[in-house]
Amino acid sequence: MWKREDGVGTQPMPSWAMYAEAMNKFTRSATAFIEQVHLLTEARTAYQEAMVVGTDLRNRLEAGDKTLRDLMTQLEQFVSAHSGEPPLDGKKPELVKGENTRTSDQATGTWKAFP
Repeated sequence: MWKREDGVGTQPMPSWAMYAEAMNKFTRSATAFIEQVHLLTEARTAYQEAMVVGTDLRNRLEAGDKTLRDLMTQLEQFVSAHSGEPPLDGKKPELVKGENTRTSDQATGTWKAFP
């Protein structure tokens, strides 16, 4: 706010020194920003590349998954046709967990390994 005729106000009257100080501050700030603006362009380019690569990877993974599912279906049909076992009814294969190869001896509380 500039000084009014009645002397009320908080800022001094404008001067060449104030103008020069504001211009210098603007010039320094604008120059620093322009020197770093290439980082914004680089970031945008890297983002676009990441999005394209991510989309391509997802498409490839989906295609690979489809190939695996098709192959598994063929294997199930082959096994079913040659072994007489019914197919898995479209259920997803489950992880096969190894069975415990040791058993506790009830009398002594010791462990025995199966041969």
